[in-house]
Amino acid sequence: MKIHIPTPLRAYTGGQETITLAAQNVGGALVALTTEFPALRQHLLTPEGKTRSFVNLYLNDDDVRYLPEKDDSPVSDSDELTIIPSIAGGCCL
Repeated sequence: MKIHIPTPLRAYTGGQETITLAAQNVGGALVALTTEFPALRQHLLTPEGKTRSFVNLYLNDDDVRYLPEKDDSPVSDSDELTIIPSIAGGCCL
């Protein structure tokens, strides 16, 4: 499967925009990704190995949070996983 890395996290993948790897499910893809690029782990996963709340994952065009199996959703080699970290900010007037 292909995993699309957002610009802020590419520093941890050697500048790679897309990583191709094999996995059984979404959670397994994140484990494989953070095994290959250990510096990503703290940005994507909690110490317990769960996806951080501010990290949005899309399997193809579907938000993983709303899939019936969530991180256990199966994946195939033709699937694409997109990582989108939430961005906070703004200013009070």
